Amino acid sequence: MTLKELETQLLALAPADKAEVIQLLTQTLTNGSQPIKKTPGVCGGDACLGNTRIPVWSLVQDRRLGMNDALILEAFPGLTAVDLVNAWAYAEAFRDEIELAIQENDAAMLEKVG
Repeated sequence: MTLKELETQLLALAPADKAEVIQLLTQTLTNGSQPIKKTPGVCGGDACLGNTRIPVWSLVQDRRLGMNDALILEAFPGLTAVDLVNAWAYAEAFRDEIELAIQENDAAMLEKVG
């Protein structure tokens, strides 16, 4: 298979499959970076970065609040740029899931405050 043929096949994948390909490739290129995981009982079962308790939705929310990748990496010293690539790919592939998690978190916060 040529690189061009591979490119054609990759571009034809569904967003969720593209996210899995990105995770697979980044695992082979980096040490320490781990794919997105959902673990029952950890962060409500939300998708988190590797073995951390950092939910993807919270990083998406950080971005919406004006943080760029450099600021996020500064706030979470254990994360790498590859971790953020994984997070953004996951968020893109599973938009509805991320939006629901953000809404649920916002509602929970309002209950605590009000």
